[in-house]
Amino acid sequence: MNLGGLLVNHVLIAALAAWFTAQVIKVPIEYLRSRRWMWGLLLTTGGMPSSHSALIVGATNAIGLYVGYDSPLFALGIAIAMIVTYDAAGVRRQAGMHAERINYLFDELLKGHIWDEDELREVLGHTPLEVTGGILWGILVTTLIWLMWK
Repeated sequence: MNLGGLLVNHVLIAALAAWFTAQVIKVPIEYLRSRRWMWGLLLTTGGMPSSHSALIVGATNAIGLYVGYDSPLFALGIAIAMIVTYDAAGVRRQAGMHAERINYLFDELLKGHIWDEDELREVLGHTPLEVTGGILWGILVTTLIWLMWK
């Protein structure tokens, strides 16, 4: 296996940069919204922007920029991006809403009993705005990398 090839894979580097920077900017964005530093956002799902959307849209955009928008790889990237973004705003969002309701029921049934460790994770998915933010972030970051590293 040639690990040196990974270091020159522009598409991979651009996609990972979109994902990583989307994960990092969640912290200051949440601070502006809530006035609380939530460092746990660096390692969790949910929040603005969607790093899943930034990753897949960034990869797809980088394929278009480096390989060509008429490439079959770009078409595959579009198909996968549609699935990922739909899942982020649809299925995972609904699962988070269900977890929120179940946690509320536990609290009501077991008043006074602390369930913090066993609560279901409520922020699983994204709002459509968060997914849109991830899409735009992925396009922006990968385009900037492409402009610097053609």
